[in-house]
Amino acid sequence: MLKPEKHKSPDKKSGDFPYWLVALGAIAVALAYVIATNQLYSQIANAVSKGIYITVFVTLVGFFLATMLGLIFALMGLSKSLVLRQIARFYVEVIRGIPMLVLLFYIAFVGAPALAWLIDTITRPLQEAGVMGEFRTRDISLMWRAILALMIGYSAFIAEVFRAGILSVDEGQVEAAEALGLSPWQRFRLVVFPQAIRTILPPLGNDFVAMVKDSSLVSVLGVADLTQMGKIYASGSFRFFETYSIVAYIYLVLTIGLSLGLRQIEKKLRKAQER
Repeated sequence: MLKPEKHKSPDKKSGDFPYWLVALGAIAVALAYVIATNQLYSQIANAVSKGIYITVFVTLVGFFLATMLGLIFALMGLSKSLVLRQIARFYVEVIRGIPMLVLLFYIAFVGAPALAWLIDTITRPLQEAGVMGEFRTRDISLMWRAILALMIGYSAFIAEVFRAGILSVDEGQVEAAEALGLSPWQRFRLVVFPQAIRTILPPLGNDFVAMVKDSSLVSVLGVADLTQMGKIYASGSFRFFETYSIVAYIYLVLTIGLSLGLRQIEKKLRKAQER
């Protein structure tokens, strides 16, 4: 009886050498040399690179908060409570249906004033006691408004990633853990999540890379990220080609570097699963 041929992924085929990566690396090195040796490009790089810290900070904080919020809504969506499931589904469908740029404006100019009013109302007794002053909308910086928008926008997509990953775990293992007397939290922490993370990690990594790119949207609020610094320099010097070429180059280094790193982690998890 003939055995079915085992499918091999394209990266394991001998003829599929990553020439694209070699070409991309050569281009990156050539551009780095130009930036280092050309006075104009070096000046532009120094000006726009001041926004890298804000880009990285907004991405890391926004993604961490989005992951925590997404996990909460994923667990709500898998809850035995009909009310919690409906709330989670309502949140996910509504947020996923709003463009990120519109959500950014809405949170910045509608959500932030509402949040400031809520905090001011809650802390009114402390204000009357002289412990703290009045909380106003301007106390919420534009950067944190942008972070909140990214958190809310991506949490809906991440919730679906977590939900799919958790549902991929064999139900028999969950029942076996329940038979052993493990509590729901212990079943999730010791049985479900360690297996689900292998399914969750690749799409979660893709969302992280996507947030690095979408963090450029915060420039519309005047947040001094990488894109905003490039916009300021280009509008003042009229060096649009040079400036945005460097901005694109930096984003490519960040995103492709992250993609390659996440791909290596995914391969290690796959090997660990095959053992």
